[in-house]
Amino acid sequence: MNLITSRDNPRLKTIRRLAQDSQAYRKLGLVWLEGDHLCRAALARGVKPELAIFTESIWQASEFEWAQCAAEVWVVPDELFVGLSALESPAKMGFLITLPKLPALDPQAATVVLDRLQDAGNVGAILRSASAFGFKQIVAIKGTAGMWSPKVLRAGMGAHFGLQLMESASLEDVQTLQVPLVGTDVHEGPFLHELAQQGKLSRQCAWVLGHEGQGVSPELMALVVQKVRIAQPGGEESLNVATAAAICLHASATSN
Repeated sequence: MNLITSRDNPRLKTIRRLAQDSQAYRKLGLVWLEGDHLCRAALARGVKPELAIFTESIWQASEFEWAQCAAEVWVVPDELFVGLSALESPAKMGFLITLPKLPALDPQAATVVLDRLQDAGNVGAILRSASAFGFKQIVAIKGTAGMWSPKVLRAGMGAHFGLQLMESASLEDVQTLQVPLVGTDVHEGPFLHELAQQGKLSRQCAWVLGHEGQGVSPELMALVVQKVRIAQPGGEESLNVATAAAICLHASATSN
């Protein structure tokens, strides 16, 4: 364990940049995980952090639990850790990990395609639903919020470490998928619950989810072989994309 007290430490400067800049992980090849939950999720999936950082207060209470968690362990004063955090209430611990390598696309995998989704909370929530319902491959079209950015990581609540995440994908990448593409439409297609009842849904597909305002691009929608509608008896015009994703993925995963 190393006690670090200088805010000018170069690695602390790197972490501050990762915490504050949603695109910094792409430039630096590093990811900052803040908080007990994310750190435990990473360890549970076999991730070995390069560096673990703890505040003095939490280290005194849990030294024996975390002493061997990373290749290197630092302890910093509580007030210094505040500067590493993008949270209103800093979590008092974090891991610095190497950005996972971009995986090769599996054309046969149950997939979720994200078409330029902008909201980090939506992206993280969809990753969580995808992991829960067995859709392990995520293909994010260029323009989608950074999947390893701090806000997406927090919203994903550890789902990242059980998924294959392909960022900055193109239409051509999606065209290599050999599973049918399925997408929602407000006006066209049969109702989702009817397809599920008829056993006409399958997990072996790729659900296409579009931009919060613009929806799925026409070029990508042209590849969709099945459009479906979600019944909304309450009469709302549309659903939040993360909510729609959870409904669709659950129906697909549990269909007879």
